[in-house]
Amino acid sequence: MTPSGNKYLRFCSKTGKFMEFRPLQGPSRLLFPLIGLAALLWVLIRVVQKPSRAAYPCMRVAAPLAASFVVYVVGLISSVLLFRKAKRHFATSRVLRGLGSLLLVVAFGISPFLQSDHGAYAGYQSALEGANQPMGTGKGISPARVVWIHNANAVDQSCTNSTGDYWWQDDNTRQSAVDSMVSTAIQMLTGKGSDAEAWDALFRYYNQSHGKGDVGYAAGEKIVIKINLNTGASGSTYVRADYRTVDTSPQIVCSVLDQLVRIVGVAQADIGFGDPGRNVDNIFWNKFHQSFPDVKYWGNGNGRTPIAQSATPQMTTSDGSLQNYLPTCYLDAAYMINIPVFKQHHRAGISLTCKNHFGTFVPFLGNAFPLHYSLPCTNGDRNVDNGGYGKYRIFVDLMGHKDLGGKTILYLVDGLWSSTNYGDPPWKWRMAPFNTQYPASMFASQDPVAIESVGFDFLYNEFYVGNPSGNDFPHYSGVDDYLHQAADSINWAQGIRYDPENDGSPLPRSMGIHEHWNNATDKKYSRNIHPDSNGIELLTGEIATGVDDDNQGNRFPASFSLSQNYPNPFNPTTTVGFQLSAVSNVRLVVYDLQGREVTMLVNERKNPGAYHIQFDAASLSSGVYLLRLTAGNFVQTRKMIVTK
Repeated sequence: MTPSGNKYLRFCSKTGKFMEFRPLQGPSRLLFPLIGLAALLWVLIRVVQKPSRAAYPCMRVAAPLAASFVVYVVGLISSVLLFRKAKRHFATSRVLRGLGSLLLVVAFGISPFLQSDHGAYAGYQSALEGANQPMGTGKGISPARVVWIHNANAVDQSCTNSTGDYWWQDDNTRQSAVDSMVSTAIQMLTGKGSDAEAWDALFRYYNQSHGKGDVGYAAGEKIVIKINLNTGASGSTYVRADYRTVDTSPQIVCSVLDQLVRIVGVAQADIGFGDPGRNVDNIFWNKFHQSFPDVKYWGNGNGRTPIAQSATPQMTTSDGSLQNYLPTCYLDAAYMINIPVFKQHHRAGISLTCKNHFGTFVPFLGNAFPLHYSLPCTNGDRNVDNGGYGKYRIFVDLMGHKDLGGKTILYLVDGLWSSTNYGDPPWKWRMAPFNTQYPASMFASQDPVAIESVGFDFLYNEFYVGNPSGNDFPHYSGVDDYLHQAADSINWAQGIRYDPENDGSPLPRSMGIHEHWNNATDKKYSRNIHPDSNGIELLTGEIATGVDDDNQGNRFPASFSLSQNYPNPFNPTTTVGFQLSAVSNVRLVVYDLQGREVTMLVNERKNPGAYHIQFDAASLSSGVYLLRLTAGNFVQTRKMIVTK
């Protein structure tokens, strides 16, 4: 359960229904016998029929009520028996024994109505709630989908991050590999078979969900790309003070710019990128200014575009503490892409898409310190002075503001290198599948709550208490409090009505889905376990580490392969991935067990690379099917299971 004052939240991953429970109070406690009986019948009907349902979150809610009702019935029967015994004691003049029996009658009879606020709904936690207990409403083409792409070969695992061998260099972060990762990520996220289709789907979903109709990108619409340059250059400087510290990788920015200009058709002059409080420094400028000369590189002087302040404050923190200005380019933009770094943080616990926006306000505040007051550790000194749940959290305002989270069409978390805190060098992750390598990952989603929740789980597991980095900031109490509140307004802090524009219109009840995975080995969320549930779906794209070079220096997969579809079993959709090491005539076909062709997924000539496509089996009946890839002389078959 999730605490917020007296409010409690459960989501049933099987039924897909969101349930709000409050402790029985006042006259409502008189309804306890009816509620308890209903809970007991519900448990008996559901669990006896299918014992595995006992693990469902809704059963975890009903079971304590049913148990309390059983205790109540036992107490009621005991009260009747004791009352009869008391009558016999009084009839035989044994007054003291009679009074003792009456006291027991009273104790057994009224105890069910004197429950504390936790009573049958006990479960308040000052730490994390349990695994696979989703809350909220998913966002995105495939609601609450988060895509995780891992390619250990995308970065040079032997990088020393010292003079002449820095993380951001093209010989350490390979542009062709990053291009493939971005392409795979957006195709898996949208379920489309090409980058053009994927981007069109992203724009159309955003426009439909914002009342603009079923339209894609329109020429002249402006796009801003918010990256993290926490340790980049500032003032009149364009050279980084410390080349070792990790910020958003220039290779990811280059790939996104290329996609927007070449695939979507966005005019360069309609794109701006950077971190308003910093200059886009020379590691970006020197890499791709020649290819994208008209893009607006934010900064001061030397060809950069200065950040202008809005004429009036555009954001008011919902606790009334601060009013903040925004860059005018944010106000003019139709869309935003948010590309933070994958890292923990000594004040917030984690630093992902929400924390990335602290840099938005730096030019107008002077620094980010005025924004830290709502974080769990306000001073960054490990004194968690604002921990726990049900507190005002500025991250909710940032996620919901119409010109920040409200304009974001894509969240793309840069996990190529990662770090242990702001201003720290790259970190080799210990957890599987990284196994003491740089993480070489990226995460993509349209659901701001889901992607932060997945990022939290990774960071929480990697930076465990006592880990070699010495930092365990995700374990601060209340780090995920803002995710509870962003997932559902039932968890809003007492007395807080989130309205970052201060226009009298509060944020929607839910901005996405929050939950924690089942464990760090399987990394499964509710929709991975039960495809028809309302939880998070984590899709994993594992790109082979072996690559070959062609004569032009392009890097391709070293072999042909057909990956196991994911999820499997599935209903009704699954993602199929394969990779080609050479130009090939490709056939990807689904057969039934009798060898009859069911569906032709691919039948065309394709270039080398990694591919992911979405397969919809809505028209198929439950059963086992064969997925066969033929590419030249290469043939590989996988089994798929459709469950309905």
